[in-house]
Amino acid sequence: MTDKTAKYKTEIQQLWEIMRLYRVIAGVLRFFSQMMYVSGETAEASSETTGMIEEIVRQQVIEMLRQCTEQASRRGSRSISTDDLIFLIRHDQAKVSRLRTFLSWKDVRKNVKDSDEKGGDADIGAGDEPVGANAPIPDTTKKNKKAKVGLPWEVPSLYSQEVPEREDEEDEDEEEMNYATLQRLKKADERTKAMTKEEYVTWSEYRQASFTFRKGKRFKEWAGFGVVTDSKPNDDIVDILGFLTFEIVQTLTEEALKIKEQEDLGKEKTGGEQRGKKRKVQGLFDPPSEGRTPVETRHIQEAFRRLQQRPTKQRAMCNFTRGLNRTPLKLF
Repeated sequence: MTDKTAKYKTEIQQLWEIMRLYRVIAGVLRFFSQMMYVSGETAEASSETTGMIEEIVRQQVIEMLRQCTEQASRRGSRSISTDDLIFLIRHDQAKVSRLRTFLSWKDVRKNVKDSDEKGGDADIGAGDEPVGANAPIPDTTKKNKKAKVGLPWEVPSLYSQEVPEREDEEDEDEEEMNYATLQRLKKADERTKAMTKEEYVTWSEYRQASFTFRKGKRFKEWAGFGVVTDSKPNDDIVDILGFLTFEIVQTLTEEALKIKEQEDLGKEKTGGEQRGKKRKVQGLFDPPSEGRTPVETRHIQEAFRRLQQRPTKQRAMCNFTRGLNRTPLKLF
């Protein structure tokens, strides 16, 4: 009797664990569909498509954690750092620049919040003291200036003294980042021009979708902390992973939309499924044609295949052994 009771308790615990993981994945899938909508997918994608994107993105996050753990072990450390994560995407200068901007503004918001909390107490004590006409005015722009995030593998980090920056100085990475950002903003502007008030409210709400804001514990479970790596992440690592996860969803969705657009253009030129049939002329009182169909799983698979392709120079000296060796997962 005791053995049966223990067996039932074990089965109940396993069932509760499965239900808990299901709730975690279901909550994450909702944010995936919102991020797909912001990335350009206006139609409602199926659960199979969203599930496939979730699986691909989770593989990318697990691979990032695995590589970061290996880098930390080479340094003789048991915990991963923010530099380990940024080092993985060092070849994508535009993404690194966007991430550095994200971290810089995060630091600005934190400093402003701290200064507001300290400034409130100071104002109470100094309320009766008049300020002279020649008193210096504090420069809040310098205090809350966006800090520049330095990286240890860059050339300026090799020197003890930093070169003073000019206000009009802008490097090539920021120019590339600004170009990519402007292109996305242009697409977003074209999409929102014809939106109704309700559609724009929904779009604005979905733009704020985040994996990590007030959901850090759920995101850590989903990402595999405690399973893939034993490192206990701080808030910066979780925020960086959330940022990179959104970038992966956006890149995958945009590539899948390009593939679907090419497929739709090919069907229009060749007639598609209506080949051999006489094309019907659209009349004045005919009902409107069906809306745009959503991205399907085959588009996601093809987008993932294209994003996993290596440059030709990396495949030149394979000597007919490409099929024998398993290529590692490429981060994008």
